[in-house]
Amino acid sequence: MPVLSKDQKSALDHILEWYRKDRGSMQYVTLGGYAGTGKTTLIAVIRRELAKIDPGLKVGFVSFTGKAARVLQTKIKEADVLYRQDSVGTIHSLIYTPILNAKEEIVGWKTKDEIDRNLIIVDEGSMVDQTIWEHLISYRVPMIVVGDHGQLPPIKGNFTLMQTPHVKLEEIHRQARKNPIISLSISARKTGEIIPGRYSGTVIKYGGDDAETGEVMQEMLTNYRSETLILCGYNKTRKRLNAYIRAALGFETPTPEIGDRVICLRNNHRAKIYNGMLGTIKKSCA
Repeated sequence: MPVLSKDQKSALDHILEWYRKDRGSMQYVTLGGYAGTGKTTLIAVIRRELAKIDPGLKVGFVSFTGKAARVLQTKIKEADVLYRQDSVGTIHSLIYTPILNAKEEIVGWKTKDEIDRNLIIVDEGSMVDQTIWEHLISYRVPMIVVGDHGQLPPIKGNFTLMQTPHVKLEEIHRQARKNPIISLSISARKTGEIIPGRYSGTVIKYGGDDAETGEVMQEMLTNYRSETLILCGYNKTRKRLNAYIRAALGFETPTPEIGDRVICLRNNHRAKIYNGMLGTIKKSCA
């Protein structure tokens, strides 16, 4: 078992106590933690300890997106805590059945009558909106909800499941503190801004007023490589950047071509392709 920090031990005790004594009267418990506080490590430890308390427990590990569910599955498999009776997938795959039209296209979702789980562990709980949460709790199955209480709420409505978690992890682990991205996230959370500067060999914040910034951005976009990821705040910005990069790489059609980088927007469980996965077009099926 990994060595736990003081707040991880405290959170573990709290959650195990809830499971033993309070899950009948208190359906769920929320565990909040910023990036680098060891939430996934603690999920694995919780599952291992619950196996000692209740060997026949059927746990449904779920997350909002297919990509997040696959990451969770990989991590709990690596920790060797995915028991034979457990399942891992999206929230939708656990509690919904797709509604198909005549072309077998998904046109909606309906809730299942029941689910064969004794406990649900929800990862990335900050992404869960009010409608999905109401559907989850309607099954009356105990839940452990894990998420970053510093993240923005879901796009739909004002519902924020992780705003005031029952238990918090606040100690950033030593290894995580060496990660410049996590250091910057702490700074942004505390001060509300990230000051331009070089934070590592690969992490740089360019200032908008710096004359060099435009030249650097143009060079980076013109010499775009497949391992480069670009985050932007607006859909119109995404379209403009995609058009610029594709033109710089020699693509001429508005539709994807061989060699184009693409992102999956829908789950296809048969093909094992999930929303959020990245890929490169290798051949045309036309």
